[in-house]
Amino acid sequence: MFVGALELDLLLDDVHSVKQKRSVVRPVVAELRKRFAVSVAEAGHLDLHRRALIGVAAVAPDGEHIRDVLDACERFAAGRPEVELLSARRRLLGPDD
Repeated sequence: MFVGALELDLLLDDVHSVKQKRSVVRPVVAELRKRFAVSVAEAGHLDLHRRALIGVAAVAPDGEHIRDVLDACERFAAGRPEVELLSARRRLLGPDD
């Protein structure tokens, strides 16, 4: 069994309140969950209205599948016009870890 985690640090365009932030972040989180069958949550920068840290996690029987899914999630977030992907960090845990 392999477990993969991805942290997406996002800068939100034209957001001036936490309420506006939610209206941008929620659809991104929902679409990641729906499209890639992963667990997703806003996991950081909760008090900042122009930044968001989204955590993505996935479990699979092989590491290659996890890498493919996390790559696709990163590409999806980077392609959203309303956000700028500042950084993406990933971790992969396997049976030997």
